[in-house]
Amino acid sequence: MRIALGCDHRGLKFKEAIISLLTELGYEHQDFGCYSSDPVDYPDIAQKVAEAVVSGKFDHGVLICSSGIGMSIAANKVKGIRAALCCNTFSAQRARQHNDANVLCLGEDTLESALALDIVKVYLSATFEGGRHLRRLEKVHNLETGSLDNN
Repeated sequence: MRIALGCDHRGLKFKEAIISLLTELGYEHQDFGCYSSDPVDYPDIAQKVAEAVVSGKFDHGVLICSSGIGMSIAANKVKGIRAALCCNTFSAQRARQHNDANVLCLGEDTLESALALDIVKVYLSATFEGGRHLRRLEKVHNLETGSLDNN
């Protein structure tokens, strides 16, 4: 599994810890920035990671900012992205199982480091269940593409 990672200046510590975790777990990954505590605009990083996932070169993305909200909003503007802001392991598991999320968003100021790493592990180990959830994802896709037939 290949993981694209990115953060703004407020998510740098978590990103570095997550990179260590991914290395330890044997996941391939690429860091799309930022690389220092100098201020950057989170939409720029979210776009890079989201486009890398949509291109198919990466299976999932992980984005981190102060709250995770900005990254989630920005990433979800890229067609084909289903970014989920997760604050606990339950939401991380459900994001994959029920929503087939392909980008995990985290807030460095809202989570303890150990919990954030647990969320990443759960997210990456969960799989989409399909079934009734597939029908719902098709409706989400219809919203994204502007299709009016959502029945």
